[in-house]
Amino acid sequence: MLAQRTLKTLTRAVGVGLHSGQRVELTLRPAPADTGIVFRRVDLPEPVDIPVRAEAVTDTRLASTISVGQAKVLTIEHLMSACAGLGIDNLYVDIDAEEVPILDGSASSFVFLLQSAGVTEQKAPKRFIRVTKPVQVMQGEGDAIKWARLEPYHGYRLSFEIDFQHPAVDNTGQQVVFDMSEGVYARDIARARTFGFTKDVEMLRANGLALGGGLDNAIVMDDYKVLNSDGLRYDDEFVKHKILDAMGDLYIVGKPLLAAYSAFRSGHAMNNLLLRELLSQPDAYEIVTFENPSQAPKGFAALQPAW
Repeated sequence: MLAQRTLKTLTRAVGVGLHSGQRVELTLRPAPADTGIVFRRVDLPEPVDIPVRAEAVTDTRLASTISVGQAKVLTIEHLMSACAGLGIDNLYVDIDAEEVPILDGSASSFVFLLQSAGVTEQKAPKRFIRVTKPVQVMQGEGDAIKWARLEPYHGYRLSFEIDFQHPAVDNTGQQVVFDMSEGVYARDIARARTFGFTKDVEMLRANGLALGGGLDNAIVMDDYKVLNSDGLRYDDEFVKHKILDAMGDLYIVGKPLLAAYSAFRSGHAMNNLLLRELLSQPDAYEIVTFENPSQAPKGFAALQPAW
């Protein structure tokens, strides 16, 4: 049986929120089988559980936000991406503020935290959402068009193309394909950082956003070049971060996907629209398990090595 996974023990991190600038402590705890990933706002007078699911997403401006009532958690996509990349099914995420810490701006710190705690199998079958027919969402037209698509595929493959028309971005790779059966998430995707432009910073901060952002947790560009003294971690770090974000956004559906995802200029909003479109078509997917792990797509059966 290909089994569900959780952590062996708890682990903690302290950081600041990218948009709020607030100090935040995060505690990742093991969770029983079939729990899913649940964020807990432990700073509220009565702690509130916010289970991760596509319908819980209430804001997609510059990040993915999930809510239950008035309680919310912002910027969950990098942690969710790490969970998707390592195959973590069940997890409690205790958080004492409303935004997940940005740490270094990528998912690599979350990968380190999860692997340091250790990943263990549970006595329950891992459940996948297998896409059975193409589903697509699209917005705009001409030069403003953007789209995202899911298609049937025995595995998990993501293809993303960007178009920022900025000298520093245009000089790097514009398209990346990552396949879980061939690549290694922690090596190939997880280290790609979020990025932004100095011309947008004043506007964002006037709107109470990007208050915790800086050169230590983002790639920052002026009109011509990257300002970080250490340059890029990958030759195609910009588009790889888009893959990282997409993996996190799509894992908000609550189960790993068996599908081929492709996108052009997509973002958090469109990724969530794609999940909602998929869920609105009961004939477009099915829930599957693998009694024999050898029948599962390559890349899902082996536990990721610990650090």
